[in-house]
Amino acid sequence: MKTFSATPKDIKKEWLVIDAEGVVLGRLASYVAKVLRGKHKPSFTPHMDCGDHVVIINAGKVKLTGRKRSNKIYYRHTGFPGGVKSATPEYLHREGKPERIVEKAVERMIPKDSPLGRRQMGHLFVYAGAEHPHAAQSPKTVDFAAMNVKNAR
Repeated sequence: MKTFSATPKDIKKEWLVIDAEGVVLGRLASYVAKVLRGKHKPSFTPHMDCGDHVVIINAGKVKLTGRKRSNKIYYRHTGFPGGVKSATPEYLHREGKPERIVEKAVERMIPKDSPLGRRQMGHLFVYAGAEHPHAAQSPKTVDFAAMNVKNAR
């Protein structure tokens, strides 16, 4: 029997909506990364974009365990000498960018520096509130908090 390798015509993409209210960030990010890559499907092929589209709502209400809200630091560099910038999740939330916290958590679980990883991250849509403009795609709702007792706080 030959090993199955998916081709573009074999790939069927779905749209999923996940409510992040009261959900632990790391558990949510690992689940979303798995869905974006397509590892939840039996037809997973590592070199193909066979993952689904994911819409995350209520990203501003996601939970960080421990003291991560104030002690975790996100670093970035402007490209100029001495251009290291830092931000905490608390700062990002105050500045009105709570969706960046979820995006960075998922982005760090996707393959880095490759066109495939960038394409897969393009299928992630994060919104701080409860509304999203993807109703026309008729997405399926995933109750992530109910999948495991540890998922919600």
